[in-house]
Formats: sequence, structure tokens, C-alpha cells
Amino acid sequence: MPDLADGIARFQQDVFPAKADLFARLAAHHAPHTLFIGCSDARVVPELITQGEPGELFVIRTAGNLVPAYTPGTNGVAASIEYAVAVLGVSDIVICGHSACGAMTALAESHDLIGVPAVAAWLRHADAALARAAGTAAGPQTVGALVRQNVYAQLTNLATHPSVARALAQKKVTLHGWVFDIATGSVEALGAAGTDTALAA
Repeated sequence: MPDLADGIARFQQDVFPAKADLFARLAAHHAPHTLFIGCSDARVVPELITQGEPGELFVIRTAGNLVPAYTPGTNGVAASIEYAVAVLGVSDIVICGHSACGAMTALAESHDLIGVPAVAAWLRHADAALARAAGTAAGPQTVGALVRQNVYAQLTNLATHPSVARALAQKKVTLHGWVFDIATGSVEALGAAGTDTALAA
């Protein structure tokens, strides 16, 4: 906690004054252009990776960057997606997976999750990714393959949300799949099979 308190002090003393005009505008105006759905992993920081300013990204972070397929009822992830799309009117949605993902590693290596039943139940939202990745890679490549297939699977789940389906039909939103490599800082944009591209050199 002392590090966090020191960080707040530095923010208030050095960062905030330099961006005072921006924060004054943001106090009365919230119009992010992108919904960024990433992993809760502390090593994956959307604003740092994209070098975005405050107010540009509406961020949802879940273990394994999982997006449950839409079902009626109360759901924090679904509510956040709906708000971003139907109320804020974001024009782009990114689902970003990453290297060395603990959730994907647990699934790829069949870890014993009996002691963490809530985690085990949550990871069922990656069942389609497991099925897609089966037989596509072996050994050390297994986790990486699952990370990629999981991004595709979660994009599919995302499209089941009514607000997203409507926005897609009206061509008001574009979906993107990314994979961030922690060790190199590279970000891949996932396209159709064989068309993955690096977003920056």
C-alpha cells in the first residue's frame, strides 16, 4: 500500500496538473471510442499498451479475457458491454489475449482446479476455445495456440449480446482480436486463418 499512496501523491503533484484541461473536459464528458476487453492479469495494462489518454478506452477486465455468451439476467460483464455499445456508442471493440495467460495455461495443462471452484466454473466459458485448439499445437506451443483460439471464441460470444449484434448489423461497431506478448511488447491483430498481423514494428 505505501507504493500506491506514493503513486497517488506523484499523480496529484506531477501528472494531474499537466493534464488539468483534459480532466476538466472529462469531468463533464465521457465518450470513449473503444471498448477494450482484456485479462485481469496485472501485467496487461490496456492504457499502457495503447498509450491511450484518460477517457479513450472503456475497459472490462476478466480472468482469461472471457466474455460469457449472452443469457438473460444480471451479469456485470453483459451490463458493461451493453452500456459501452448502446449508451456510450463505442465504434470499436477489442478482445485482447496475452502470452503466459494463467487461465489458458491452467486449461492447456489440465491443472487441478478443485480448490478454486469459482475459477473452474468461470473457465467453462473457454470450452469452445479448448475445442478449437485441440490438435493445433503441442508442447510449449499449446498455451499460445489456446490463447489465440480463445480470442476468436470470445469474439463469437461477444456477438451474441443483443447490443453488439444490433451495432454489427447497423455497421456501427467493428470487432478486433489482439494478442499481446509480454516479453516483447508486440501486439498481433488476429484475422482469418493465416492473416495475423503485427500492429507495430
